[in-house]
Amino acid sequence: MFIIDAHLDLSMNALEWNRDLTRPVVEINQREEGMTDKPDRAKAVVSLPELRKGNIGLVVATQIGRYVAPDNHLPGWHSPQQAWAQTQGQLAWYKAMEAAGQMTQVTDLQSLNNHLAVWCDGKENTDKPIGYILSLEGADSIVDIGYLEGAYDSGLRALGPAHYGPGRYANGTDATGKMGQNGLNLLREMERLNIILDATHLCDDAFWQALDNFNGHVWASHNNCRALVNHNRQYSDEMIKALIDRGAVIGAALDAWMMVPGWVRGQSTPRQMNCNLEVMAHHIDHICQIAGNSLHVGMGTDLDGAFGREQCPYDLETISDMQKVPALLQKRGYTDADTDNMMHGNWLRFLKNAWK
Repeated sequence: MFIIDAHLDLSMNALEWNRDLTRPVVEINQREEGMTDKPDRAKAVVSLPELRKGNIGLVVATQIGRYVAPDNHLPGWHSPQQAWAQTQGQLAWYKAMEAAGQMTQVTDLQSLNNHLAVWCDGKENTDKPIGYILSLEGADSIVDIGYLEGAYDSGLRALGPAHYGPGRYANGTDATGKMGQNGLNLLREMERLNIILDATHLCDDAFWQALDNFNGHVWASHNNCRALVNHNRQYSDEMIKALIDRGAVIGAALDAWMMVPGWVRGQSTPRQMNCNLEVMAHHIDHICQIAGNSLHVGMGTDLDGAFGREQCPYDLETISDMQKVPALLQKRGYTDADTDNMMHGNWLRFLKNAWK
């Protein structure tokens, strides 16, 4: 099964975690044995070889650089310019991966179709480049609106205005409040440039405001269901319905605290909480029941998004185990066509419509 994953923090792992993603996961983890600076050391599940092994040939890959004001205690950069520089370093890593033949950027219909032809040629994946669509998670690093066109020219095709906490353009997870004029101006420029709005992480106030003020294409790269795990990071059924009405696709995320209720960071374990890939199917099924079809769910795993095996399904050793998901869905009665939709088809349909 060809798989598209709509949310991977590859450059963050390469630069901030200092992981050589061209190497097998087992090598990355061996090199991190004994390190304690981050809770997920030696527990990585993502690398470019594992993507190839899992037939995950196209990903939405992020840049991320949060600005934090003096009273904001979240990790981040102390000026927008520093945050911008961080994202440009991340872009440089993607470009270096392209130069090495490890990755290839997908920005339009022609590059999408060319890349799919490579991955569907029936040959071994060993030397195939991983296709990536560039996305910005949180807009804090956009120093001012004038920077956005340059980002687009560098390949940026999707943007989530917020991440965690208060942001310069929108408020995100665990924050409240509507966008100010800067945020509305950002949406207007995104619409002009045909940059996809990633609604993920927008707080409820900003979510509804964004849908009211943005007439372009909207997706949610990595989100689960509030009805199953009651937290503002998740989508309520009403929000899911609104996204479906806009033709959005919602990516199912594999961060354990978003999958099962009652997770305590640093204490809970996946086995203790019975967090396996079947739980992912619960969230997928909930969205499909609201939609009445399988046309609005995709994969958006967020694996190695500042967590590792300590906080993802216990039956997933590496990201290549995403190949287990189609059988889980078919066991629930989904057809081959449904699983094709959810593993890659819905994202492809969305992109072809957005870029036509």
